[in-house]
This record gives sequence, structure tokens and C-alpha cells, in this order.
Amino acid sequence: MRILLVEDDPKQLMPLQTVLSQAGHSVDGVKDGETAQWLLSEKEYDLLILDWMLPHISGVTLCRQYRAAGKTAPILMITARDTTPEKVTGLDAGADDYLVKPIDLVEFMARVRALRRRSPLWQGDTLSLEDLHLHLDTLTVERQGATVSLSSREFQLLEYFMRHPRQVLTRNQIEQAVWEWGTEPESNAITVLVRKLRQRLQAVGSADWIESIYGMGYRLTSPEKQRS
Repeated sequence: MRILLVEDDPKQLMPLQTVLSQAGHSVDGVKDGETAQWLLSEKEYDLLILDWMLPHISGVTLCRQYRAAGKTAPILMITARDTTPEKVTGLDAGADDYLVKPIDLVEFMARVRALRRRSPLWQGDTLSLEDLHLHLDTLTVERQGATVSLSSREFQLLEYFMRHPRQVLTRNQIEQAVWEWGTEPESNAITVLVRKLRQRLQAVGSADWIESIYGMGYRLTSPEKQRS
């Protein structure tokens, strides 16, 4: 998933961002409400994780604004506030779930998985294109009985391809989907990543499924469809 994580304490932001990234998610981690508000106006997310108390704009305000704009991605509110009235305030603002600090990472990831199933983009634990299957929970790809594990970045790229099958995706679209906000990949990073993914797919007989479209970008499709 593409996740927006907003937490003003770096000591809490980094462990949460790390465990989400290790699970194969692409995470934009920011420390204040203003930056989060701007990102929400520029990008689409599958899940929002908002701290209640933030500089400039609170997590509750962000939640209300997001819902008022008609957006439906699940929202997890994280906070040290644990009284019933405060929980009700967060849920009434539009949050789908509420997690009280200090955060247990195992429970945190279980709640993320549960909220993922509520996302409008949820298609199950496996994405499939013909006989190519990407298993979201294990970061593995399978075809015709063969299975290979992917790195987090390889997984994010293949997931993006499989959510947009047979579509030509530009380098800029891939960069926006796979790299976190605030990071600037090297000029050849996408070329290198595509090459690595093709090498992984070779183990399941699918290296030629990623088609290079000259001057445009890349497309995921079976060789039979490339020729048709």
C-alpha cells in the first residue's frame, strides 16, 4: 500500500516507518500537519496513519478535512489520549481505528492489515495477472509452481505494475509510486530496479513480461499479449 504516516516524534516515526517498509509498503513519513495536508492534496493514499497531536494542524483536523473532501481510504489514529470521550472524538472525525501509545509493533501491523482489507483498492491477499501471482503478505511471486521472494522495493514495483496491468507506466509515475516523498532516486535507479525485478522474474519464467516501451516507460503484460 501507499501509506501516509504522520508522527511528530522521530523516535516513534522511524520504527513505524521501518516496520511498514519491511512489510512491502511505500511510506511517506512526515512530522507535521501542514506537510501532511499538502501531500493529501497532491497524492492518493491507501491508508492514513495520523498522530493526534501535531504541529500546526492536528491529526483530528486532518481526518475531518480528508473525510469532508469525500475521500474514503482507511484512517488509523495514534495517540496518547486514551479516555473514552477522546476516542469517540477521533472516531467521529472519520477515523476507522484508534491505537493508544505506547505502540506495540505486532498489534500495530495487525491493525494495518485489517485496515488494508477495508481499502477501496483491496483485491485480496494475492494479485494475479493470468498465471502470474503476487502474494502480498509474503512478498513472493509465483507462476506455474515456481516461487521467488522479492525485496521490498522489487515488491513495490511489481505490485504497482500488477495494479495497472497492460498499462504503459512512465518513469515519473513509477518514481511517485515506489519512492517515498522527500527521497530523490539516482537518475538510473528505475532502470536498475526494473533490471533486478526482471532477474527475479526469470526464476518463475516471466522475465519477458516487463516490456520496455521506447520513449514512454514500461508495461507488464504476457509475451502473448505483447504480440497481439
